[in-house]
Amino acid sequence: MTLSQNKITHRQVWQIAGPMIIANISIPLLGMVDTAVMGHLDSAQYLGAVAVGSIIFSFLFWGFGFLRMATTGLVAQAFGRNDTTLSHTILLQSLVLAIIIASAILILKQPLSQLAFLLIDSSEIVSQQARIYFDIRIWSTPAILINYVFLGWLIGKQASKAALVLVLVVTISNMIMDLVFVNVFGMTIDGVALASLIAEYLGLITGLYLLKRHGVTIKLFKRLSSKQVSLFNWHWLQLHANIFIRTLCLMFSFAFFTTQGAKQGDIILAANAVLLNFITLMAFVLDGFANATEVLSGKAVGAKNRSQLKQSLLLTGLWSFVVASLFSLSYLFFGQQLISLMTSITDVQTTANNYLPWLMLMPVVAVWTYLFDGLFIGTTRSIEMRNTMLLSTLCCFLPAWYFLQPLGNHGLWLALLLFLAARGVSQCFYLPRILRMY
Repeated sequence: MTLSQNKITHRQVWQIAGPMIIANISIPLLGMVDTAVMGHLDSAQYLGAVAVGSIIFSFLFWGFGFLRMATTGLVAQAFGRNDTTLSHTILLQSLVLAIIIASAILILKQPLSQLAFLLIDSSEIVSQQARIYFDIRIWSTPAILINYVFLGWLIGKQASKAALVLVLVVTISNMIMDLVFVNVFGMTIDGVALASLIAEYLGLITGLYLLKRHGVTIKLFKRLSSKQVSLFNWHWLQLHANIFIRTLCLMFSFAFFTTQGAKQGDIILAANAVLLNFITLMAFVLDGFANATEVLSGKAVGAKNRSQLKQSLLLTGLWSFVVASLFSLSYLFFGQQLISLMTSITDVQTTANNYLPWLMLMPVVAVWTYLFDGLFIGTTRSIEMRNTMLLSTLCCFLPAWYFLQPLGNHGLWLALLLFLAARGVSQCFYLPRILRMY
């Protein structure tokens, strides 16, 4: 069924969400493999180093997630209008921006490293290991940012299976090399970083092949350039900038969470890192339905069909809540067993179990913000995304953390829960306005 018809079906939702859930799951599974490989070595400091290194690269890489999100929303709308030339132009614009950003990061890698480790207050041994991780993985920057653009374009074109292939190539090759470098060659944190570096460039090669299969070639870009296509315009830059601010706030909140845990000792840092892996897993699964919302709502906007916009939000919302509830139940009944799979260090297991109840609440509280993110991206309402995130970070998360400090790590987890709840509630206020606009 095409979107020119009036009814959005459950099957349509799953045709997009299914492959994207599989693709998205592979990303946190990789983080869990990194954690498990380090968690079964003889010291919690390796586990802490992975947590610190991951936070730094979350800022550097996830902070530029707008390259994926903005591309998806714009391409989905172009797809809804059957405008192939516009779709290719958006791809070219995003690739140029990705290359510019990657070049700047590599040029500034030394001061970025110094600033990152100055802000993250971890023990000296953990910092030393995390620096090794940083110095290797930073060279994957061009491949990662370009892969973001490839994914955004493929998802916007509703080529979910191709996007799945790209993500799986990166993730599976990374997992295999993790195990080989650490368990076979006896490497530690350097092996984990090297595995990520190689895997991202394998993904880049795969992405180029997939785009060629979809008719995107160098000749196409030359043809667009010969038409003197404008690479940048104010609306396009504003869209990326707003999503960038939104993403920075999100990453700041989780980085702040990690650094505050680090100040309570390496065991708390490691325990929080284990539990955050399960939150990340949940988030990426729910993002599969957010991806479906992006595509369906974007195409509905392109086709100027308000009915389909409402239907897409209703159906993706239904499935999002069902899956979120299953996550909460899984953490309730199997949480301790899952933690034991992640680490064999007794102190880390015991500490993580103490904070497991917070993990059980997260899915059903956080589900709405992931869903609404998909709607805002598909309808390219970047100002609303920025405003709700700024409000939730500055007026909820940080004040909550400040006043809940006497509760220690429990207060830190409660502040994170309130932050996610505030995002969903504040986004709700914009829904009637968005639905009336199309």
